[in-house]
Amino acid sequence: MTTHDTSPTTAGRAPGAGAAAGGGTGATGAAPATPAASTRVRPQPRGWALAGTAAGLTGLVGIQASMALGINWEQTAGDADAIIADLSGRTATLLLFHTATIVSALLVVVFAAGLSRRLAQQAPAGSLLPPVAAGGLLLVAVAGLLGSGLDTQFMFGLADTDLIVPESGAFFSDWIATIPWLWVGAGLSGVAVAVAALRHAAAPRWLGWVGAVLGGLTLLLGISPLQYMAGFTGPLWLLVTAIGFAVGDRR
Repeated sequence: MTTHDTSPTTAGRAPGAGAAAGGGTGATGAAPATPAASTRVRPQPRGWALAGTAAGLTGLVGIQASMALGINWEQTAGDADAIIADLSGRTATLLLFHTATIVSALLVVVFAAGLSRRLAQQAPAGSLLPPVAAGGLLLVAVAGLLGSGLDTQFMFGLADTDLIVPESGAFFSDWIATIPWLWVGAGLSGVAVAVAALRHAAAPRWLGWVGAVLGGLTLLLGISPLQYMAGFTGPLWLLVTAIGFAVGDRR
């Protein structure tokens, strides 16, 4: 009587059985273990923080240029013709003011987007802090855009003062000495960063304290009747904060 071998052969093994024995991928579709090196978290690009650094620097330049344009305000106050005559000799400073102010406004938008994304990485889900931080900086960008908005109308017209109504020129002088200084939005952003960093650890703590001090001061100055003085502290907060995220943030 012939006996039949009932033991499974290699060809008759269950699919994936050999792979399971050899440690390979079986019928379950389990992927091999990923090497630890491939899961290493790479540093995120810091281009947005560098843009913020440039925005802070150009913001400071724009404020200084604005101050230089009104350096003789005591001698010309109340005399529209004298104001026009004084501005007509400052074309280079007007060009510097315009360029620095508008470049800062554009770069602030880039930094605002990056800051919002950075805070959202560790802030509580659905937190309002990232969009508030970005929104405050967008207010700064709008102030810079509007603050430089009349430059073309007067900057080249001052070459022939007979073409300018003196009272309009005097208004322009007040405009560029006030509107670009409205950095109160940076104060709001600084306070938002402070809360995100100190309460939720969503940013380095030292940047939180920078936001609490410089941002808080900027916010208070912007709320006060001397709101234009926020132009002194707002760009400084932006510069320090952007540098901090560019070189001192490990996330």
